[in-house]
Amino acid sequence: MNQAPSEIESILARLCGGAITAEDYVGYFQNEHGEELVFAQRRGEKTARLWHSDADWERFSIGDHSIRLDGEWDGMITVEDLIINRQEATWLSSCLAASRHLRPGRA
Repeated sequence: MNQAPSEIESILARLCGGAITAEDYVGYFQNEHGEELVFAQRRGEKTARLWHSDADWERFSIGDHSIRLDGEWDGMITVEDLIINRQEATWLSSCLAASRHLRPGRA
């Protein structure tokens, strides 16, 4: 069964200003404040890319162990230098799990 190529990749690429193609696993999330997040994992790359509208669409490279819970700061959740909330962390964890098979050495 062949499907027509999705346009979601080009829409998300325009939204975040990143390089996203139909070859990427992509995810989109909008939090309760209207802030948007875009996730993209390309086959064969060790890390995925994350963009967050509240961080001026800065690109973050993330991997399977990038989400951190910092007990020192009242349970603050971070990914790289970005503070995220529990819902964003749950969504991001799901994106990483769903795209794990695309990263080298992962299955």
